Amino acid sequence: MGNLRAGVIPVTPFQQNCTILFDEDIKIGVVVDPGGEVDRIRAAIDDNGITVESIWLTHGHIDHAGGAMDLKEALGVPLIGPHEDDRELLANLENQARMFSLDQSVRNVTPDRYLSEGETVSFGEHEFEVLHCPGHAPGHVVFFNRKARFAHVGDVLFNGSVGRTDLPGGDHDALIRSIREKLLPLGDDIGFLCGHGPGGRFGDERRSNPFLV
Repeated sequence: MGNLRAGVIPVTPFQQNCTILFDEDIKIGVVVDPGGEVDRIRAAIDDNGITVESIWLTHGHIDHAGGAMDLKEALGVPLIGPHEDDRELLANLENQARMFSLDQSVRNVTPDRYLSEGETVSFGEHEFEVLHCPGHAPGHVVFFNRKARFAHVGDVLFNGSVGRTDLPGGDHDALIRSIREKLLPLGDDIGFLCGHGPGGRFGDERRSNPFLV
């Protein structure tokens, strides 16, 4: 199996971590959560010689999905995820843009495929399990690579914090359950990337995150 790598491109005024996951040996990968600034994302893809097979979405908030349709059309690849419970959020991205006075080129998103708990997605030889982790958004999913001991957790968990739950569809109790029942049991050694700021390890969050201790 080739070496799994990740490149992070902070985009939009929200400084959302658009992530390129790729196989270092064969240069095949995916883009996770292209929230905007599609030209910058495409430049990073081209500069590193990566062939993108698909786009994955963790959830339907504008900072994660705002550039998804433009990037999908530019690359000619399928758009996968999140869980269908975020259908309404994705169908109202243009309204979200107006609400936050953001770039009016944002388009509503229609995925080629929604994801459910227990499914897998992959590129090359790298397989990721799909975990439905509601709370920050109803249809939020996490991508977990068991062999690499790595998870992309979107806005469920942060280094020293957790996802906000004051947005439409947010549920703090559900969020904490998602973390305690689905993420932390995977193991203290799991490294993670998240939707904003630096990543970390589940064990450090279990021991010191003020929302979990």
